Amino acid sequence: MGNCKFALDDELERIVKAITCDEIASFRPEITQTRLAPHLRKMSVTFRLSEEVRQDDWQLQIEPAFAPTFHWAPHLTPTDEHIIDQHSFRSPALIAQNDRKLLIVIPDLDMMSQGTRVRWYLDNDASRNLLKLGMSEYEVREHVLYVRKGGAAYPRGEVQAGFYLMTYEDDPEALANPWRPVLSFLWDRWGAPLFRAGAPLDVPLERFVRHTYRWAFDTWKEAVWQQFELSGQTVGAAAFIVNGTQSPNYPGVVSEREFRSVWNQAWFSSLRSAHGIYRYGLETNDPDMIGRANMTKELALSAPQRDGMFPAVIATEMEQVVIDGKTVNRSKGWETAFWGNSNRNPVKTWQSVRGAPYHIVDMSWTALLMLRWYEELDRDPRLLDYAVRYADALIKLQDEKGYFPAWLDYDTLRPLEILHDSPETALSATMLLKLAELTGEKRYAASAVRAMDVLAREVVPAGRWEDFETYWSCCTYGNQEYVGRKFTRNNMYKQCNFSMFWTAEAFLECYKRSGESRYLRLGERCLDEMLMSQASWQPPYIHVDALGGFGVMNCDGEWNDARQSLFAELIVKYGKELQRQEYIERGLAALKCSFVMMYCPENPKTKEQWEKVYPFFNEPDYGFMMENYGHGGETNDNGLGIGEFTIFDWGNGAAAESYLRMKAHHPELVT
Repeated sequence: MGNCKFALDDELERIVKAITCDEIASFRPEITQTRLAPHLRKMSVTFRLSEEVRQDDWQLQIEPAFAPTFHWAPHLTPTDEHIIDQHSFRSPALIAQNDRKLLIVIPDLDMMSQGTRVRWYLDNDASRNLLKLGMSEYEVREHVLYVRKGGAAYPRGEVQAGFYLMTYEDDPEALANPWRPVLSFLWDRWGAPLFRAGAPLDVPLERFVRHTYRWAFDTWKEAVWQQFELSGQTVGAAAFIVNGTQSPNYPGVVSEREFRSVWNQAWFSSLRSAHGIYRYGLETNDPDMIGRANMTKELALSAPQRDGMFPAVIATEMEQVVIDGKTVNRSKGWETAFWGNSNRNPVKTWQSVRGAPYHIVDMSWTALLMLRWYEELDRDPRLLDYAVRYADALIKLQDEKGYFPAWLDYDTLRPLEILHDSPETALSATMLLKLAELTGEKRYAASAVRAMDVLAREVVPAGRWEDFETYWSCCTYGNQEYVGRKFTRNNMYKQCNFSMFWTAEAFLECYKRSGESRYLRLGERCLDEMLMSQASWQPPYIHVDALGGFGVMNCDGEWNDARQSLFAELIVKYGKELQRQEYIERGLAALKCSFVMMYCPENPKTKEQWEKVYPFFNEPDYGFMMENYGHGGETNDNGLGIGEFTIFDWGNGAAAESYLRMKAHHPELVT
């Protein structure tokens, strides 16, 4: 192992102790290195095989010449068995640094774009002070971790592996934000040329918006649009989730995937989608659209407040019935409606929303959306009053350090201990800053600044990006023993980019209110860490357009996740504030990629994948859109990676809202 060595010059030896690699069988590689810039070198190994070779694993190891105190990698490798398969190479890099030195490893994406003989992987073995680039087959365990799998075969001929090495010493700018040189390099070399050539989409986005609303309110209306009476008020919104069996073209029996419901939660926000419907109604002079949006506003205002707090979900009772010999799930109707809270929580995970704890981040997001509606669309005083009642209760929950709790017990409204000091706090800060702006009440802003100052001290430097999605969504790995703890082998926390987004957004608002540049620098760092989960290139093994799309966390497999529509405007805002074209392009790529998973003629590659899985899809289904691609860590060109459902409020409806919001706020960029 590691019997072939790279020659290191004196300058490099100050940062790197050794670079070694294996042979493939008995074949020794040709090793090359080229210095491209003061901080950048290109390294490669080339094997010329005279026969096919089977070898389960090949490794190249880089040992820093210093003791790193901070590490970053795109995925967790908690044991020696685990690897970071190329499935997670969105903006791939390995980073190790201390207070003086920084070492960055970036796989050679040009080599990967040509198609590699065996899959590549990375590994961050902080416990042994090693960064690794390797080749092997893989399999998925848990949801989602990758492990080596036997059976790698190298055909006769040339086999290459390569990487770029970035090194910095006593460079305050690079040490303060180690992701900035990576992102700039990746976008300049791969992302920008693709984006400027039209990737990920090169058709007017209005077409996708029309598909969305036609799908929701015409061809799939029976399944999607929910309209009912609540306390004498007509309310309405899109159903939380619909699946392929609810297509008008489905030849079988309809079965609802989950309980019929409407959500105003951090992901699935009917009120956010209603912002887009309202804007579209104004733009097209369509009173029916404005009416639908107002029904959704009324539903949000109908959520009963208890001491300022309010539920996030309204649901119906469900039942199982037998139709044509098949047992299916059906709603009992909105006359059985009841209020509850998200089942993505540590108390009643995936059980009924009834009795689930109140989630502060859900309520703060809904209150912020109420304030934005009040400011931008319709100065309905009930929206402001509702948010004020909530905020007055919220600031009483802030602890001595400045954190807001994550959850409140459903019965007592007392804070739960778990995740009581998380970056979920940032979303509440953004809401309070908006409320301070609208009311002139300084106490809301003071509370928000206290919150952001503690995140700046305790969360940002350590990369402690823990939120509800990190542990209590589909990826529950580590939620028993690792909340608040790093994985020793990686010197990293399990991380989710949702809390990076909230924190970057709140720091930008702090900067705009105070003018203090430190908040802008902190926000840029958080934004860049978030952007490391954005696709900066188009891998040949991802069979839909992916440039600009986002993953989720360092323990999951999504590409093109729906959050990109939420992230897009913030990235553009930072681009404008910092006069950085890269950010503007990344934000616009995220916006475009928000529509890539839609089933419609404008997405020919995606359409082909959908029809391989659902051959009955045709024109009435245009607009159906899964929230992401490759969620399970595997893809192929025969439909593997394509999902089964659409969440209007975390998919097509959310993407339409993002486009219409961008069009209103940044018309010079979105036409």
